[in-house]
Amino acid sequence: MCLPECHEVLSRRFGRRGLLVGAAAVGAGLAAAPTANALAKEETFTKVFDLTHALSPEFPTFGGGDNFDIEAVADYGSAGYNVNKWHLVEHTGTHIDAPLHFLKDGISIDQVQPENLVVPLAVIDIREKAAADPDTRLMPEDIIAWEAAHGPLPENCCVAINSGWSAYASTDKFRNVGADERMHFPGIHSHTANMLIKERKVAGLAVDTLSLDYGPSRDFATHYAWLGAGRWGIECMANLDEVPLRGATLVVGAPKIKGATGGPSRLFALV
Repeated sequence: MCLPECHEVLSRRFGRRGLLVGAAAVGAGLAAAPTANALAKEETFTKVFDLTHALSPEFPTFGGGDNFDIEAVADYGSAGYNVNKWHLVEHTGTHIDAPLHFLKDGISIDQVQPENLVVPLAVIDIREKAAADPDTRLMPEDIIAWEAAHGPLPENCCVAINSGWSAYASTDKFRNVGADERMHFPGIHSHTANMLIKERKVAGLAVDTLSLDYGPSRDFATHYAWLGAGRWGIECMANLDEVPLRGATLVVGAPKIKGATGGPSRLFALV
């Protein structure tokens, strides 16, 4: 799934010939990668990674309730075609948060500009920290360490944490409710969000957990800081261990629904 404007945005980022070369390679099952000369002349991509969990009624939810149901309204046997009706809470599965989600007068998801949905992807690996402490959070010093190793964050990028939590998406550990009746999973500290707002040019934040805020949070400080600054967030990302820490381009296939505070999205990384 891609926004109607997606082709034009990709053309601007990769060059029209580069886009065609990359698309042809993917369509042919990567049988014909672009030549060295093509790579030397313009940026191309040869691999597409899906960073999206398949959504089903069984997918874990932040509140623990049923956020998604499918009702058949026509079937091939009786009608000659299949049609389903969805009963859906916007923030379910792999999804995007629009500023309106935590900002009274924030923009809704249909108002997010397409050039802000096709952006460089910077992945910060915190799996070791998360294995030792499920309540760990991405801190400002993690950003500084990443930049020391990989260079400055790309302008207008999405910063995503790979905590390894997506491996638990089909289990109770994804919510990880403790004896204190609170969830325990990694997130992003509000200090980090504020640092990125004030000192970097970042379009979005993304996590492979149920929330931008860590599991025990009750004040949603990161949501209020980040979405309140007019930026978008992504939750329940998948397969981040398959993409490089730097160099991929993220394509966010966000729903274009008037007035929506977010919604399930198909995410691709172009490498």
